[in-house]
Amino acid sequence: MRFRMMTVAGLALALAGCTTTGGAGSGNAVDAKWLGKPAGGFFAAYGPPVSDVESGSSTVYSWKGGYKTRRIPAEYAKTTDGKRGKQTAPARTVYLSCSVQITTDADYIIRSIRILGDRKTDSGPSYCEEFLGDAKAE
Repeated sequence: MRFRMMTVAGLALALAGCTTTGGAGSGNAVDAKWLGKPAGGFFAAYGPPVSDVESGSSTVYSWKGGYKTRRIPAEYAKTTDGKRGKQTAPARTVYLSCSVQITTDADYIIRSIRILGDRKTDSGPSYCEEFLGDAKAE
């Protein structure tokens, strides 16, 4: 009986290791677009990886790209007659890029994408979701 319980517990732990957790990279537009697809399509569309490390039957690739400079205009309050009033926020420049870690299996199929470096927006998708996924820009 004890052997049977230990076997069931070991099997449960093994199965739990095969499922994805609700981590930072799950359920976003990048996962929806790229999980289960060949990594060659990703690298052909966005450029080669910076580095790669083999880990058993899988390979972990580090990729960085999507460099963009976005200029955000100054914001002004509106007066009662609808004209531009006092400046509430200065104009600024934001430098954007995206950094991800891609894990592939032996068949070069993407099994996980973890976003490592990203810039969140005030509303809408993050820059990586906007650049790598199907999310619409603001």
